Amino acid sequence: MTLPDLIPVANHLWQSTLFAALAGLLTLALRKNPARVRHGVWLVASIKFILPFSLLIALGGQFRWSAKPEISRPGVAILMDKVSQPFTGSEPLLAEPSLPSAPTGQPIANALPVILAGVWLCGFLGIAGSWWIRWLRIRAAVRASLPVDVGPSIRAVSAPMNMEPGVFGVVRPTLVLPVGILNRLTPTQLKAVIAHELYHIRHRDNLVAAFQMLVETVFWFHPLVWWIGKRMVAEREQACDEEVLRDLGEPRAYADAILNICRSYVESPLVCVSGVSGANLKKRIEDIMANHIAVKLNAGRRLLLAGAGALAVIVPVAIGLLNAPPIRAQAQPAKAIAFEAASVKLLVAPDRGTLRPPMALPAGGRFVSKFWLSFVISFAYKLPFNDNPRLAGVPAWVRSTAYDIEAIGAIPAGLSVQAREDRVRSMVRTLLADRFKMAIHVETKTMPVYELTVAKGGPKLEKADIAEKDCPEVSEMAAGPSVATSDLSCHVFAGSQGRGLHARAADMSDLVSFVANWTGRPILDKTGVKGVYKIETKGWLPMMSQPPAPGTKAEDGSDMADVPTLFQVFERLGLKMEARNDKADVYVVDHIEKPSEN
Repeated sequence: MTLPDLIPVANHLWQSTLFAALAGLLTLALRKNPARVRHGVWLVASIKFILPFSLLIALGGQFRWSAKPEISRPGVAILMDKVSQPFTGSEPLLAEPSLPSAPTGQPIANALPVILAGVWLCGFLGIAGSWWIRWLRIRAAVRASLPVDVGPSIRAVSAPMNMEPGVFGVVRPTLVLPVGILNRLTPTQLKAVIAHELYHIRHRDNLVAAFQMLVETVFWFHPLVWWIGKRMVAEREQACDEEVLRDLGEPRAYADAILNICRSYVESPLVCVSGVSGANLKKRIEDIMANHIAVKLNAGRRLLLAGAGALAVIVPVAIGLLNAPPIRAQAQPAKAIAFEAASVKLLVAPDRGTLRPPMALPAGGRFVSKFWLSFVISFAYKLPFNDNPRLAGVPAWVRSTAYDIEAIGAIPAGLSVQAREDRVRSMVRTLLADRFKMAIHVETKTMPVYELTVAKGGPKLEKADIAEKDCPEVSEMAAGPSVATSDLSCHVFAGSQGRGLHARAADMSDLVSFVANWTGRPILDKTGVKGVYKIETKGWLPMMSQPPAPGTKAEDGSDMADVPTLFQVFERLGLKMEARNDKADVYVVDHIEKPSEN
């Protein structure tokens, strides 16, 4: 567990708090209506703590919609995003360390989620244990009780305890009367008390209270949960009072019964054992003696409740719908650009000597690849070759099967290096569709990314020593590990994680595309830097690696203790790489099959 993993929890708590606040405003509007209605509103607010809006948002996200490649989200969608999910990870909870072996900060950051989980577990077990002990004590008293006849509508027992009358049990409720209560109450008072408890049973108040106890146990650290619990107790007791007065019409006798019970017995230690003396006793007695009659819900109030309930479902579903990954079929020109001739053969038992990564070569727009098919797909869509979250839906055989592919296509004269490369990639996409029957679409998803920005002091980049129009054609030597930078074409990188970055004339797009092969997440160019630059760096330590052992050597023979992190490599270029959550295009393979031989 890491700090970013806590972001969904923070969003859920925020949404639940906001929902409870709105529920409170709704109960104010219904303050003159029956207490049972307000009790239901608070119950829904409590349920929200257990039911994350993310489930409804995910449901809305299933309804995908088509979009053009360049689409801007409506302002209302952005506003709803900010309100419903303020903790998006757009700002890091803790800065990425500049060195994997940073002596301070990072160990604490890694341990903090574990510490928080431990504190939560201690609170959870403590409160659950407390509830359980109280429940066992009441159950033992009930088992030691004797049956008592108070009427055919309820099972009642007389228990040897000093607790107020209450209903015990969720599935099979039992009215528990303390020994001697029949001598303390008049028949009219006893009838009112029993009627009160019957209404608790009729409305399954014990079940509702048990659910609220679960919410309080899970979210014990949130004071609003406990406050909602108190409001639910107050409203359920007032609701039963209203119903007793409506049926019996004996406010004096009813009030005297409650006062006699309070003088002689203690309140139930569990809210899921519904008693008769809960909530604010003074206010209850005043309301009983005033014999206020709650106003029935009129059409306007019913519409208000219905609208609030509908919004509680519609809003999160709408958020999911507005944030649903737009499906964009990978557009092809009106007339697909295709190779003039192509050969596709299965590579049997490929080894290091026969494998050759996908490459566009100048002679007649020639494309050559003797590599895993997944790498060819990555080349076609300019994605990192290593495993990355931007390519999804790829069957296992695509990653483990290599093909010998050679193709030739016409390249018009006068095209720039990038235009030539884009044309070859387009032809490879057509080849994949024709020979491998590949269908693919693009979705926009929020995921962990790195954002590359300009550091304080500005970029420290060396201008390329060659104009893009004068760049040499890509040569087969460009694939070799020891190719000289001066032999490279524009927009081409040589090197690797262990050998560093080497480019004769590359722009920021080329830089982030190449480096993303080793970061495990997309890199978004937010630098705003234009033009092509000569880039020379040392290799860097693997991402999330442990400090190297003393004496360990890098690929170039230098001491690993002197090898920088990728963050430091960018710092030396006057750039800054930071972890964020942001939107990125994900290429989803819908269908692909093995080709027939030539």
